[in-house]
Amino acid sequence: AVAEFTRAGAAQEAARARWREAAAKPAVTPDGHAASVCVNSGNTDSLKSFRADLCDGVGLFRTEFLFMDQNDYPSEELQYRASRAVAEAAAGKEVIIRTLDIGGDKQLGYMDLPKEANPFLGYRAIRICLDREEVFKTQLRALLRAALHGHVKIMFPMIVTLEELRAAKAAVARARASLRAEGVPCADHVPLGIMVETPAAVLLSDVLAEEADFFSIGTNDLIQYTTATDRMNERVQYLYDPCNLSVLRAIQTVIQNGHHAHIPVGMCGEAASDERLLPLLLAMGLDELSMVPAQVGRVKHFIQNTPFATLKALPAEVLGQREIGEAKRILAQYEKEGL
Repeated sequence: AVAEFTRAGAAQEAARARWREAAAKPAVTPDGHAASVCVNSGNTDSLKSFRADLCDGVGLFRTEFLFMDQNDYPSEELQYRASRAVAEAAAGKEVIIRTLDIGGDKQLGYMDLPKEANPFLGYRAIRICLDREEVFKTQLRALLRAALHGHVKIMFPMIVTLEELRAAKAAVARARASLRAEGVPCADHVPLGIMVETPAAVLLSDVLAEEADFFSIGTNDLIQYTTATDRMNERVQYLYDPCNLSVLRAIQTVIQNGHHAHIPVGMCGEAASDERLLPLLLAMGLDELSMVPAQVGRVKHFIQNTPFATLKALPAEVLGQREIGEAKRILAQYEKEGL
């Protein structure tokens, strides 16, 4: 037993060494297909440990920690300093900053949010921001100022209608106008995108792609909403499955509609670093994968050692199945063969 654990430990360390080496190199397949590998961030510790040289930027910067670490609404200056810090740390690489995503399982006492029977289906994220205009305006002003210090993009969560996207974009325009009226420097143009994390956004993705600058698929909520499964409920956890064929079809639809409108499509949910799904996501043409920093080297190593040409038939093969188990079997075969 000791010998077996020793061998396993040595193999694990050898793999980690390969991943560390891969992290410092671009994520490009042997036949030249490139994908961006970014990190998710959103607290003080992650900012301190962030290394721009080991990733392609920040694919998701959560702003909730600025609100959750305070006893009252954070000021524009505090939000500006935090956003500027991550923009500068990225050293010219992209930083996608998600606007406030409070509600659901994230509650704040000082916001006096209503008690709801179904908080994940209720007053949360962009719905709060569009309703509480001053809170949203303060954050947008901070982000527009911070965008002068790096390659900042702004992303709106939980968009389900074109009207919401247009309202959010209009709020950005008003925030910029207010800064200019006060003579405060701010960015003239900041790319504005959305998280695609609901079936509604998937079904409207062709329309939304015409007015968004980019998509980022939020698989954690997309799986939950698509399968009507509370991911916190142990009794229905078996249904919360990223390999669910309806979820995989939704992902493919979003990528196709995004590319048809010539906008990049990324993914910032846990599925972005799922070993089973990596071959499929690459084959579908996903442009960017964003994950916890510890997974970057492993994902880059996979991409660097996987010829893209070997994956082209995978989407049709997997999505042509009728049962989840069959789709998993095909994906497992690719993983076993090291493709």
